[in-house]
Amino acid sequence: MPPSWKGLLVGGVLPALLFGATGILQKAAGRAGAGVGPYLLCIGAGVVLVGVAFVIARVDNASTWRAGLLAGGVGASWGLGMALVLLALTRFGAPLSKLAPLYNLNTLVVVALALVVFAEWRDVQLAKLLAGAVLVVLGGILVATA
Repeated sequence: MPPSWKGLLVGGVLPALLFGATGILQKAAGRAGAGVGPYLLCIGAGVVLVGVAFVIARVDNASTWRAGLLAGGVGASWGLGMALVLLALTRFGAPLSKLAPLYNLNTLVVVALALVVFAEWRDVQLAKLLAGAVLVVLGGILVATA
């Protein structure tokens, strides 16, 4: 298997499966009575355990202060997003089957920012990217209004 395919499997397909499981576990936690604060603390504990396992396995222990601060930003933005999803599920009764396609429109935010911030526009076929983005938006609208 070419390294580029391995990268897509490790960084794309497997995380998609894990993030899918995350949505199911999130709704189950909400139904079990999880409050937002304790919920986020338990998520944090799970993340710490995974981090410790990666450090022990010596997968890649290199880091810098700047990288650490940016990683903290990842945690803060992801944590706030997860808190808002839990609130939508528990307080407002939003169905997960409609929420997931909407919050996964984050794909378009990442694509747009990566094109600009990291100048990835040089390495992509913009026509295909735009066509895919339109399909993602149409899919989100279709599912949210189902």
